[in-house]
Amino acid sequence: MDGLARRKTDVAVIGAGIVGLCLAGFLAQRGREVMLLDAGGSAASTANAGSLHVQMQSRFMRLFPERVAGFEQQLPLYPQAVDYWREFERAIGADFEMKVSGGLMVAETPEQFEFLVTKSRRERELGLSVELLERADLERVAPYLGPAAFGAELCANEGKLNPLKCNAQIRAWAASQGVTIVDRCKVERLQANTPGFSLATSQGPLDAREVVVAAGPGARALMASAAAFLPVEAEPLHMNITEAAPPLILHLVQHAERSITLKQLSTGQVVIGGGWPAKLAPGAEYPVVDPASLIGNVSLAQFMVPALAPLQIIRTWAGLNSKVDGRGVLGEMPGVPGLYAAIPGDAGYTLGPLTARLVADVMSGRDPGVDMQPYSPMRLLQEDWQAALAAS
Repeated sequence: MDGLARRKTDVAVIGAGIVGLCLAGFLAQRGREVMLLDAGGSAASTANAGSLHVQMQSRFMRLFPERVAGFEQQLPLYPQAVDYWREFERAIGADFEMKVSGGLMVAETPEQFEFLVTKSRRERELGLSVELLERADLERVAPYLGPAAFGAELCANEGKLNPLKCNAQIRAWAASQGVTIVDRCKVERLQANTPGFSLATSQGPLDAREVVVAAGPGARALMASAAAFLPVEAEPLHMNITEAAPPLILHLVQHAERSITLKQLSTGQVVIGGGWPAKLAPGAEYPVVDPASLIGNVSLAQFMVPALAPLQIIRTWAGLNSKVDGRGVLGEMPGVPGLYAAIPGDAGYTLGPLTARLVADVMSGRDPGVDMQPYSPMRLLQEDWQAALAAS
């Protein structure tokens, strides 16, 4: 397409990942005229490994201890988000290959197991359903784990889905609701008018009454162009997938101290991820694979599950995660009426459909059924974020 088919819309949603697709579809269902703009390329949803997280991830706790308290405020959303994936799948008549067979966070040492004891106690206080398994339990529940497994924490409502199928089916659903999807359309800047907004895009100018930014790491620059502050940081991460194998790994598997996730798709392929870094050069839009992460990630996987050792890696890739402060940023930006943020927070693919619905509810004047204050962009006006803005 050489230019936009229309130069004006009611709502412009920027970013066609899981959040943007769902949000655009929900708004269109409610009678809004919606244009969904996407720059293309490797992003969080297109590079996602398909994990459905509920329990606190040890990786996040280790890397960002100062953000754990903020993350705990969002923790009750995760089991709701997994339930909502199932509800959404039924509502649109899709098949996401979703399986909620539980998640194991594995400890190799007594010290790591004690970390899980403490973590599980706090999670129960926050309303999660988790239990601790000792070595004898693991031999019964997860016999595929290697001899180094000392114990684990089991969260029964964790699971997995196929993100390639999800993205394609949700995109088709959004289009069927009347959403105009414009690919290869990069929004370069926003300008707040009175009323509405002007968008400068790679396919020409566009006017919109309201704008939702669901562009992950690109959200910071877009918000800044409209004189709004959204401190999203890009985190480049690495993933792998093996050739197909007979059914082996029944759970979403993580580690109590080291970065890894393991899950087996219905096709038999094993996805190996979990937060090993990729490379993102200064000024580059897309990350590239780091060979050291490939070796480390795969080596840890076969150490934890020895039966993976003979399998061939058939693809490896890099994607971008979005970081703020452990919580999502969901709602209208302070001081800029009609400009909304839709950034889900850590494990954003898990939260995608639910957080999209919450923002759609806010924009539609409906009760979201959830206290939105912890996720409000208003918190970014606090003194610590103002200091970050002054230093940026």
